[in-house]
Amino acid sequence: MKKDGNGFTPLRRSAENGFTPLRRSAENGFTLVELMVVLVILGLLATVVAFNVLPALSKGTTEKAKIDIATLDQGLEMYKLQNLAYPDASQGLQALVAKGVIKKLPKDPWGRPYRYAVPGQHGLVDIYSLGADGAEGGEGDNADIGNWQ
Repeated sequence: MKKDGNGFTPLRRSAENGFTPLRRSAENGFTLVELMVVLVILGLLATVVAFNVLPALSKGTTEKAKIDIATLDQGLEMYKLQNLAYPDASQGLQALVAKGVIKKLPKDPWGRPYRYAVPGQHGLVDIYSLGADGAEGGEGDNADIGNWQ
């Protein structure tokens, strides 16, 4: 390569070294094979992330429901200490807000209100969510979550 007057070697190859302007522009881009390899690698990474993250999201919604139910259960115990009885079915969990035991009733992770039954099938009172499907029973994400578990 030729050096200029200052001893500097140009980085670009010139036409006299066998490269034409057309060849130089092709050198600066990516080939289809290189682009395909990058896309395949990104696809594999996205798949690995999806398989690791999606189950954690599902577990997170179930855990949120359990925490909310435990909070409501503690609120019911405080209500019972103040009023010597649990709220009846007509008052429901809204009685906790009315008496100032909690500020606001949470919704379950699927956007529905928690259910309250007195007397409950599993204890004196039942607080529960019907799960992702909104129907009784089910398995996995669709399973009911209650204070008896």
